[in-house]
Amino acid sequence: MITYTEALSRLLDKAEPIQDTETIPLLYSTHRVLAEDIVSPIAVPGWDNSQMDGYAVRASDIAGASESTPVRLPVVDRIPAGDVGKKLSAGGVARIFTGAPMPEGADTVVPQELVERDGDVAIFKEALKEGAWVRRRGSDVAQGSVVVKKGARLTPAVIGMIASIGRAYVTVYRRLRVGIFFSGNELVQPGTPLPPGGIYNSNRFMIRSLLQTLGCEAVDLGNVPDTLDATIKAFEEASQAADVILTTGGMSVGEEDHIKSAVSQLGEINVWKVKLKPGKPLAFGQVLGVPFIGCPGNPVAGFVVFLMMARPFILRRMGLTDIDIQPLSVRADFDWTRPGDRQEFVRVRRNLQGGVDIFPTQNSQVLSSCAWADGLVDIPVGTTIRSGDIVNYYPFCQFFA
Repeated sequence: MITYTEALSRLLDKAEPIQDTETIPLLYSTHRVLAEDIVSPIAVPGWDNSQMDGYAVRASDIAGASESTPVRLPVVDRIPAGDVGKKLSAGGVARIFTGAPMPEGADTVVPQELVERDGDVAIFKEALKEGAWVRRRGSDVAQGSVVVKKGARLTPAVIGMIASIGRAYVTVYRRLRVGIFFSGNELVQPGTPLPPGGIYNSNRFMIRSLLQTLGCEAVDLGNVPDTLDATIKAFEEASQAADVILTTGGMSVGEEDHIKSAVSQLGEINVWKVKLKPGKPLAFGQVLGVPFIGCPGNPVAGFVVFLMMARPFILRRMGLTDIDIQPLSVRADFDWTRPGDRQEFVRVRRNLQGGVDIFPTQNSQVLSSCAWADGLVDIPVGTTIRSGDIVNYYPFCQFFA
């Protein structure tokens, strides 16, 4: 067996980003991965504008304003957002609204709550520095600057930024196609009666959902019988339709486990078993030239392996450049007194006291531990944890940000 760190490094070394791209409307690009740098053709904002509803003035005209010596100036213009005001002569002010362009001649905005009105006269009782409450041209985006780099995820905020420079279309990598199938004669599709000895195929629904959250296209071959011929046929079909093949189950070396034999006939295995708990029976290699990841059949192990191993590999293949997740340092509100010889990722949940509680059963078949948890705590090999110790915590929400 090799360590989790070494296994992940081997996977990422083989994770070549796909090259196929497509140009799509920005409006429908959520969670896609950019295949180009986005360069702004304009400055944002495109002109000096008001940050507040108030009055556009020359700072020098109200330099002596105070409660005892107010300055009275005529209001000579009104500028709502979307309009362009006339040139402001010395001694005059313009009523201005948030986002409206600063009129020529004005250099400062006085918020309306600091100004009194007497008909068409504005009364100022406070002097402001030149430039107060003015957004400068290009203060958000400089013309010609790269606002989003190739390989970035198109999140709502990023999409908004691209829209702000006038782009309506973006070039993205096409969706990664992940071929999936699930080994086991005991697997039964939910919605059908459960026969003696059968179990519902939770892995199929969980893995498809995980892939969907990443923005992949699942090529779902469903359940595959525990025979070598059926397993080989499934691999051949998946290799014709997918960029990555991902399986669950069939990873042991018993008479009913055929993943290793099938992969050995059609390709090669580069990783076989990892010092990881849950997730020891993990395989990585290639089948007919297509990268292959074999996840354990136990649902918790499959869930953890997907997050910690398959996810970064898939994201790199999707073209995403930033795939790292930094753990948070939190207080463990539990004891861990059984140090093991494998790195462990245990299911935990934040509590109202700011620490994390551990699910009482960490067995890799207990999927309720994943449904209850909101993250994982990394327990290094041979580590004992006492309540109050600081641990590395990976929130689930970060895996799909």
